Amino acid sequence: MMLSRAKPAVGGTPPPGDRRRKKGKEVPQLEELLAQRDFTGAIALLEFKQHVAEEEEEDGSLWIGYCAFHLGDYKRALEEYEALTKQATCKPEVWVNLACTYFFLGMYTQAEQAALKAPKSGLQNRLLFHLAHKFSDEKKLMSSHQNLQDVTEDQLSLASIHYMRSHYQEAIDIYKRILLDNREYLALNVYVALCYYKLDYYDVSQEVLAVYLQQVPDSTIALNLKACNHFRLYNGKAAEAELKNLTDSASSSFEFGKELIKHNLVVFRGGEGALQVLPPLVDVIPEARLNLVIYYLQQDDVQEAYNLIKDLEPTAPQEYILKGVVNAALGQEMGSRDHLKIAQQFFQLVGESASECDTIPGRQCMSSCFFLLRQFPNVLIYLNSIKSYFYNNDTFNFNYAQAKAAMGNFSEAEEVFLLIQSEKIKSDFVYLSWLARCYIMNKKPQLAWKLYLKMETSGDSFNLLQLIANDCYKMRQFYYSAKAFDILERLDNNPEYWEGKRGACVGIFQMILAGREAKETLREVLHLLKSTGNSQVEYIVRVMKKWAKENRVPV
Repeated sequence: MMLSRAKPAVGGTPPPGDRRRKKGKEVPQLEELLAQRDFTGAIALLEFKQHVAEEEEEDGSLWIGYCAFHLGDYKRALEEYEALTKQATCKPEVWVNLACTYFFLGMYTQAEQAALKAPKSGLQNRLLFHLAHKFSDEKKLMSSHQNLQDVTEDQLSLASIHYMRSHYQEAIDIYKRILLDNREYLALNVYVALCYYKLDYYDVSQEVLAVYLQQVPDSTIALNLKACNHFRLYNGKAAEAELKNLTDSASSSFEFGKELIKHNLVVFRGGEGALQVLPPLVDVIPEARLNLVIYYLQQDDVQEAYNLIKDLEPTAPQEYILKGVVNAALGQEMGSRDHLKIAQQFFQLVGESASECDTIPGRQCMSSCFFLLRQFPNVLIYLNSIKSYFYNNDTFNFNYAQAKAAMGNFSEAEEVFLLIQSEKIKSDFVYLSWLARCYIMNKKPQLAWKLYLKMETSGDSFNLLQLIANDCYKMRQFYYSAKAFDILERLDNNPEYWEGKRGACVGIFQMILAGREAKETLREVLHLLKSTGNSQVEYIVRVMKKWAKENRVPV
């Protein structure tokens, strides 16, 4: 969204007004109110003069449109400009003002039509430049780009396009060059701070922003950006405290950004009120759709998240990443290889891009891409490069531990799994199964068995039993393998479970003979065998009892 309020929508400087004063009374003049950016006061004065015909301001309706535009009341500005275009004496430049108003209302087709009716000017070219970007028309974009001049307004417009195309460093270079020659353009510090925010340099963004806030402490956009920096650097409560200063001051600029503030408060509060606030803001604030998708993902409503984002044509890295995440979640939920393939391609596109390859999100994307391809050595290369930024991040640790375990590094994987605090993740079967495998591979089968005992009977508990039974067997941890196969056999009369239990019980007996298992365990082995009505049981039990009798082992 283009938020430039530094240049007037009507060309030129305010004309010198009537400096007459009524006797005994100071009446503010239009140019004074405009200089103070008191647009509300200016509209009140202009409307008053319209009712007193002999004092009507020249171009009064044009100035009301100008003031309404700069107040962010684009609908009022639209009414004024449309009325002017229907007059026979309409000035040609009104069309470009009308086009700017259409643009800020998101009515881009009407904006282009109105702009083309206006005489050629710098403002018209800048507007067409932005419209070409909105329409993704590279040919028209380059045509308008070639018409840009080395003047401040055109360079600011170019920087804005760089910003919206995620070329943040190029935008910073333009802003800094202009600031070198025009120190009084304090608002440019806000734009520089926005770029640093987008580059994840939140502390640098704060420093640059402070220069502007010292002079304009009630700026909605600047205070909102400060709150966003606090959200990234600290937490939602710190961010919300910054916005409270803004809402309490109730400055005239608050109306200008109130929808943005409502949107960001939802984010700072962890999604509280998302369904009430965000749906009306979709396609008004670009991030509203993305944050609503994130909310649905957090609520495990993957299908609703997909429905909201499936038709979005991504243009920014965040949009590609979110489409990748949604497709990955849906692919895993539905078992769809097509969605997983789309997710992998989105992640790879972002991770290999020149602008993102060395950023944290870019490396996360590459790790996700390789994770979906099951290329875990490459996953670890990327995750190791950024792990210092995510020590206490449960989602990161979950993926990192899985990659470690997949590479057979079960000791480190166990440590990372145990760092996770999220109850949601800790109750996930993927977490439980991988942690159980780590315990078994690290010779702690009793801990894997405890994980099973804590679970309620379900399909997941049955699958975990199978994992424990088979992994313990492979690792010659026959006692817990036999216990797991015994329960599996009770739940499902599959001959494979009896064969597994038989092998595990014989394995325990062998370990007792070798002195690597306590002799007292034999009693429980016999109990497990007797619970099976197989003809082979009698012979095995007879052999074990004979040995126990000869070695005076009570059974």
